[in-house]
Amino acid sequence: MTKPLLDVEDLRVRFHLRTGTVEAVRGVSFQLGRERLGIVGESGSGKSQTGRAILGLTPPPGEVTAKRLAFDGIDLQKASKRTLRTLRGGRISMVMQDPKYSLNPVMTIGEQIIEAYQAHVKAGKAEARDRALAMLEAVKMRDPGRVFSLYPHEVSGGMGQRAMIAMMLVTEPDLLIADEPTSALDVTVSMEVLRILDELVSERGMGLIFISHDLKLVSSFCDRVLVMYAGRVVEELEAKNLRDAQHPYTQGLMRCLPTLANDVRPLPTLNRDPAWAL
Repeated sequence: MTKPLLDVEDLRVRFHLRTGTVEAVRGVSFQLGRERLGIVGESGSGKSQTGRAILGLTPPPGEVTAKRLAFDGIDLQKASKRTLRTLRGGRISMVMQDPKYSLNPVMTIGEQIIEAYQAHVKAGKAEARDRALAMLEAVKMRDPGRVFSLYPHEVSGGMGQRAMIAMMLVTEPDLLIADEPTSALDVTVSMEVLRILDELVSERGMGLIFISHDLKLVSSFCDRVLVMYAGRVVEELEAKNLRDAQHPYTQGLMRCLPTLANDVRPLPTLNRDPAWAL
């Protein structure tokens, strides 16, 4: 890999609670080029907190530390609030997992996409509107003009997810952190969204962090995979070699996937080793 787009070394996220300190992310390190990096693991393994920490979105009482956290040569830990506001939504975007909590309920879908675009691109209202409609069409909204005028509560979960993806891609970011971006979408729309992301990576050189529970999807779509367990990375490997994983946790996740060829009942469950969390 040449000069990395994102350089993360010993990233830690701690939450200081009345009952004690919880370390949600423990010593995560990786470099990202202009490629597709998948992060997989069960719920609570630290995937989403890793993505939020990179963007500086860890809520209080959270504490983020790292030996190095740099984007395109910019030290994100020392960057000013103004610099971070410029980067967030402009050069770095994040698709959150649940659109219900990410979309503004008192603004229409179109207004929110226009606002995101004009916050980072000098454009008039007409140009921003055309750009927003084009992005809604790109994520396969059946009637972009109608959806443009709707409020978040008037769209389905899948449509809300696509609206969020359109909003995050409208500025053509250099780095996209996608947290379960296709979880609320049907298969055909999901494949179309993945095609858009793939084009942005291959044609524009965008870096993509793809957070998912779907191991089969990650193995076919991503270039590399980080496997997380209990807040730390237990294995890193090429996505195409996911079935050849060496760590017993990754092997256990793969064995738990149902297949049409073999009728296994009940499905295997993970036999956890306390040493994995150390």
